[in-house]
Amino acid sequence: MFLRQLTYLIALDQYRHFSRAAEHCNVSQPALSMAIRQLEHELGVPIVRRNRRVLGLTPEGERVLAWARQTVAALDGLRQEADFAHEVAGGTLSIGTIPPAIQVMPPLMESLRAAVPALHIELTVSANTDILHDLTEQRLQMGLIYLDQVPEDGSFETHQLYAEQYVFVAGFRMELPSRKTFSWADAAEHPLGLLGHSMRTRQIVDECFAKAGVRPNVLLETNALELLYVELLAGRLATILPVAALPDQRDPANPLQIRRLASCPAPGVGLVRLKQPVQTALMSRSWEVATQLVLEDALTV
Repeated sequence: MFLRQLTYLIALDQYRHFSRAAEHCNVSQPALSMAIRQLEHELGVPIVRRNRRVLGLTPEGERVLAWARQTVAALDGLRQEADFAHEVAGGTLSIGTIPPAIQVMPPLMESLRAAVPALHIELTVSANTDILHDLTEQRLQMGLIYLDQVPEDGSFETHQLYAEQYVFVAGFRMELPSRKTFSWADAAEHPLGLLGHSMRTRQIVDECFAKAGVRPNVLLETNALELLYVELLAGRLATILPVAALPDQRDPANPLQIRRLASCPAPGVGLVRLKQPVQTALMSRSWEVATQLVLEDALTV
């Protein structure tokens, strides 16, 4: 069994197509197909359900895939460890973040690069459950998520960075009362654009409206923060977001109106990583730096 066979299997699962997987691995399609058949022969189990295109993996193939990911991830860690021994200033770190925490990433990445100057960061934006899944599958090394969603089975290490504060936000063109604090009933009276129901942020907002006994006037639902920002800054809709998810407010010609929301829960947001018997030097150093980040004062209004 060769490492390339495991790498091909991971690519085949990702693309579900022999030609595209082969292109990703920079080999010919017959070479990739032969390597997968050799792996099946060596292990004595069928791995791929074949037709004119890849339909998926067999149950045995799914179990082999899990081991393949662990093996390739371990070897990548070994390579990084060796590279780190030669040059402490390098390495690759894969991070996943929930959309409402996106504004936290610049100071986090700045801190990481200060400690590891040549650090290469691969950043993805996903939902809480997807980040936890990708950490388990070792596609990600670190996540920034809602910590109340982390399984309590001892599989993960966590560190809270801040507690969310939710605010009602509108563009300067929308007429609002001058008071600094809104009730959820106040917020429900305005046309709103909110994140979609699959997002934990939206679930918390819905719980607050339900607790207040009011039904919001929701005209837009989206998982794209950028679209919410466009509607917000144009003055067409208001929104409810954590402070960490607010758009850049440095434009003096288009200021935001922000109102605190009373009686709103403060879920913890923080770092998570898969618990491993041995962490690479790069991961250990990155975790040490990330967990020292201080954000509480910057994320309140």
